[in-house]
Amino acid sequence: MSEQPTSSEITRRELLTPAQLADRWGVSIGHLANLRHHGEGIGYLKIGSRVAYRIADVVDYENQHYVPVA
Repeated sequence: MSEQPTSSEITRRELLTPAQLADRWGVSIGHLANLRHHGEGIGYLKIGSRVAYRIADVVDYENQHYVPVA
């Protein structure tokens, strides 16, 4: 498993808002909120009332849930 990046290595460009992730996955912002509430989906940053997803975590999650066609 790779080391986690330090806060200085995480730039704003490496983060997605819930709206950006919802658009990427074709789901609603509410769906992402439900996943967070139930402890499902991917990890996220919570700073004050703001939520952000690390793009590296999003890509890892997508790769883990990829279903190849036989």
